[in-house]
Amino acid sequence: MSETRRHRAGRAPEKEDGRTARARSTRARITAAATDLFTTAGYTTTSITAIADKAGVSEQTVYYAFGTKRAILTTALDLAIAGDDEPIPTLERPWVHQALADPDPLGHIRRQVAGAGDIYLRAAPLLDVVRSAATTDPDLAEVWAANIQQRLTVQRVFAEALARKAPLRSGLTADAAADIALAILSPETYNLLAGNRGWEHARWQAWAADALIALLMTPPATS
Repeated sequence: MSETRRHRAGRAPEKEDGRTARARSTRARITAAATDLFTTAGYTTTSITAIADKAGVSEQTVYYAFGTKRAILTTALDLAIAGDDEPIPTLERPWVHQALADPDPLGHIRRQVAGAGDIYLRAAPLLDVVRSAATTDPDLAEVWAANIQQRLTVQRVFAEALARKAPLRSGLTADAAADIALAILSPETYNLLAGNRGWEHARWQAWAADALIALLMTPPATS
């Protein structure tokens, strides 16, 4: 999503930077307009024309910047998940490093849940758009399947790190722990509780952390 900027001989750097800034600004307007339309009107019924009109640009500009409506949606989703347009994978984000480095397994889980919650505050509506459209759109079915696999990969890293810090529940493997975390920390569960059921974000976060601690960790010994 970011560009490598190279200044060639005879070309003024400030002009190149200006063009890059304008292009990024235009892409941001288009992405913001599309996000609003996708989450209110739906993906299928939103046209390139509608996106262009809302963004205040021509249809040709939209096609030049993105090529397809699917590309706009996937870009919007990437931005929402990351919170910025830097090409940094989830597993290399600071919050992930902090959770994995936390020696306390309970702190590890709470940081893991907080990071997922921050993502869903931004991305849950768009993830629901992708999930809903995937039932009838083969391209978005691929996007949704890839998103699930990416989330599972992240949860496996967390589960394996947790297992190195403290014993998991009896008989529970790291793979099984990752599956449980995938279900608890899913956009479907978040949308159900924080969206449909009206839970406060903090309530969902506390519930998700408590659920993972209870489901993944060996219960403390009782006297």
